[in-house]
Amino acid sequence: MNILQFLRIIWARRMVILGAMTVLFVVALAVVQIVPPRYRATTQVMLNIVKPDPVTGQVIATAFLRAYTKTQTELVKGQQVAQSVVKELAWAQDPQILKEYNERDSSDRRDFDRWATQKVIDGTEARLIDASNILEISYSSNDPTKAKQVADALSRAYMMTTLQERRETARRNADWYDAQAEKAKTELLQAEKVRSNFERSNGILLQDNNTDLDSARLAALAAAASAPVFNAPVVTSQSAMQLAQLESEISEASKNLGPNHPRLQEMQRRRALLAAEVAKERGSRGTGGASSAQAAGLFESQKNRVLGQRELVEQLRLLQTDVELKRNQYTRAATRAAELRQEAQVADTGVTPLGSATTPPSPEFPNKPMILGGALAAGGALGFVAALALELLGRRIRGPEDLRVAVDAPILGIISHSAGFRRQSVAQRIRTRLALLNRKTRIA
Repeated sequence: MNILQFLRIIWARRMVILGAMTVLFVVALAVVQIVPPRYRATTQVMLNIVKPDPVTGQVIATAFLRAYTKTQTELVKGQQVAQSVVKELAWAQDPQILKEYNERDSSDRRDFDRWATQKVIDGTEARLIDASNILEISYSSNDPTKAKQVADALSRAYMMTTLQERRETARRNADWYDAQAEKAKTELLQAEKVRSNFERSNGILLQDNNTDLDSARLAALAAAASAPVFNAPVVTSQSAMQLAQLESEISEASKNLGPNHPRLQEMQRRRALLAAEVAKERGSRGTGGASSAQAAGLFESQKNRVLGQRELVEQLRLLQTDVELKRNQYTRAATRAAELRQEAQVADTGVTPLGSATTPPSPEFPNKPMILGGALAAGGALGFVAALALELLGRRIRGPEDLRVAVDAPILGIISHSAGFRRQSVAQRIRTRLALLNRKTRIA
């Protein structure tokens, strides 16, 4: 079948196509007039997913963004938000809502709160705008004013629910961390008590660097023993030189002066003082070797003491490590509990409203141009299919091509319309057929 045959069939069956289009158009027009209109009001909020937390300073990880945004869209359509909307708008005192509730199906056994909550949920839609952190909240209703009111109430209820949920979660977590901190504190006090008893019973005390006093004393003695000791060379001091000179003078004076001479006695007194001073200097130089021997003895004694209590020191270090571990656990738990307590008091919802909804000027459904245009298109398609089906069920010869298919014989010629031939009009054809019918009636 070529395009010319197809056009001939369409033209011949044009009434079928027009009839289908007319029927579907009339049906669509009736539906548009009967179906109650639906108005959609929309508002937007911005999720602060890239803003650090005001308490902890943390941001949501990229791997959890999709799950977080999905949770927020489901929260908008959740029962808790819908219940808040019903309470805020006082639907229990709204005559129109009460009338709808009383006119519901008799098989519906729900109470008013559950019915109204489900009504809000059924008309609510929430979606995240592509490539952004803006959440779009919309509500559909038969009344444009009510659609706007509910959309704004949904936005407020969502932000309040988010804040309450955040505070409640932080409060529950803070209670848990408080319990853990109290438990860690008890264990810390017990560990410190065990350590103190061990130190008191064994006489061992650890310093801040986790070293006991005896080991620190041994290290000090070792450092002193390893220091080089220099023996001072024998040097004649000034006192010794004065003593030698004075003895020479006494020897010379004793040859000429008597033993009771005042000058000789004065020189002998000076000699006694210088001799005592020289003896004192020589004694101080001789104590170096004795002090070195004493330090070596103290070092050996302290080393034996440290070796003897090494096992006790290791046990005390283990107890000290346990105390530090318990202290760190308590510090972390107490710090986290304080952060969560502070977070439970914040007023930041993590959501920023981007204005209120506007009253929709035209209904979202039914969309009259789209429905009527779709009905015409569907009627045309249905008419084409019906026309082709009728043609296939009852083929007609509408041109030479159809004749070649219908008659398996060669075509000798084709008689075409002359230039002056004018096809009969519909009225002329009707009159011709009526005349033929009258002639057949007379013959009968």
